Amino acid sequence: MRIVGLGPGDRSAVPAAALEVLAREVEIAVGEIAADVAELIEGPRLVALGDPDGLAPDVVIAACDPEAWTLARRFPDAQVIPGRDALRERAIGAQVARLVRVGGRLRRDCPWDREQTVASIVPYTIEEAFEVADAVDSGDPAKQLDEVGDLLFQSVFLSQLFEEDGLGDLGTVATGQADKLISRHPHVYGEVAAADAAHVLDMWEASKRAERSDQGIFHDLPPGLPALAFATKAQKRAAAVGFAWADIDGAIAALVEEVGELGAEPSPDELGDVLFAAVAVARQLGSDPEVALRATAQRFRRRVERAAAAAAAAGERFEDLAAADQLRWYESVGRSAN
Repeated sequence: MRIVGLGPGDRSAVPAAALEVLAREVEIAVGEIAADVAELIEGPRLVALGDPDGLAPDVVIAACDPEAWTLARRFPDAQVIPGRDALRERAIGAQVARLVRVGGRLRRDCPWDREQTVASIVPYTIEEAFEVADAVDSGDPAKQLDEVGDLLFQSVFLSQLFEEDGLGDLGTVATGQADKLISRHPHVYGEVAAADAAHVLDMWEASKRAERSDQGIFHDLPPGLPALAFATKAQKRAAAVGFAWADIDGAIAALVEEVGELGAEPSPDELGDVLFAAVAVARQLGSDPEVALRATAQRFRRRVERAAAAAAAAGERFEDLAAADQLRWYESVGRSAN
């Protein structure tokens, strides 16, 4: 089986190399291609692709890049033209370009989208980022893909607004991100060796610090970040200059000390110290405190719901019980609510 990519779907973008390959064939199974694209394939007889599972093993298939890549993944032993890596990149590019066109059309023709600005869109971007985190926690693949798609469109639409302001387009954003990632991964794109993941993070922070040496230790620390994210980022910046606990034992000892001080003198300040020390422990564990706390809160919610259900099955209304009785039901369902 051979699978030939015909480009994104436009007649003007069909690769000459693909037409040369196809011209030597007698019969070709074609996917969903435009009539003017089919006209370019001279010589062979064209037949509808139909059900891919019923194809002969020596069939030659011609399809636009996104469909061709879907087939290439379905048939891993097929010969792919222009090659699997190249076809994958072209297919993704075509699909992202379609999303860009949708964003442009909405900006022109949708009354709501026409009114938006960067400032008005950012709250939605933040909301979508949290929904991605929730989808990952859910373990539902369909939900994860859907929410990542929503977040991707936020980047596409914001880039559209930047383009209108003359600041650059999605291509500018993508190029800048790729260049930055390459420069901050010398252990991948250069000759530097990285011993482990922790060393990679150290190099990342050192690279950022060198790029922003005129901005001080706490560069790029937006005051509007949620508190846990602000604390995590602040500690990362301090650690980049060596100001951090050397190991988890030191971080835990500091947390225990802060809990003791909170017990001795309960106050918002002491509570803040406990939370800040807990962030340091999370960093030593390689865990994001936001993700860890969110997971714990979800487990708590599920366990309380199980406790309420167990009480209801026994003829009791959880909301009407005394705190001690609620706790009894909570403990009775155990940690299996995870």
